[in-house]
Amino acid sequence: MSHTPDEITLHTERLLLRPWRREDRAPFAALNADPRVMEWFLAPLNTTESDTFVDRIEEHFRVHGWGLWAVEVAGADAFIGFVGLNPADTTLGYPSVEIGWRLAAAHWGHGYAPEGALAALQFAFGQLGLDEIVSFTSVGNEKSRRVMTKVGMTRNPEDDFDHPRVPATSPLSRHVLYRISAEAFSERD
Repeated sequence: MSHTPDEITLHTERLLLRPWRREDRAPFAALNADPRVMEWFLAPLNTTESDTFVDRIEEHFRVHGWGLWAVEVAGADAFIGFVGLNPADTTLGYPSVEIGWRLAAAHWGHGYAPEGALAALQFAFGQLGLDEIVSFTSVGNEKSRRVMTKVGMTRNPEDDFDHPRVPATSPLSRHVLYRISAEAFSERD
């Protein structure tokens, strides 16, 4: 099934996951420059790096029709970050799709990440027909790990790995890997 980015908008009770707009770039750059948001990454991003990331996101949408959706609180018409799906083949070394999120710190603690992630998982298993979705983060990132658990993902410590694009000497190198299968997702609640 072929989609254009305009066709793929996901709605939850409180959120709109939508294609990116030009006006999302400035708040996304601010989010990526925030050391709180980027605590579990090697470094905050400057505006050029942030825009390059958006270019990659938009290209993925053009080619595949899905990806890391821009997120806004329904009715607010204001960008708060992203939630969505992204190929993880180069990181994990085998065909895989990860779910991820990055929200502005002002929007933490409201349950937006798991709410958006559940919508993205429903899309992944429903419309895309994927068998499994993964998610990973640095070992110490308890906030993201809680989101993974809330959406039904589980971890096998034997799957943990050293991230190939993080220097081995970095305390951020070791990553935990969580998974959820289409079958496990369908059996939730």
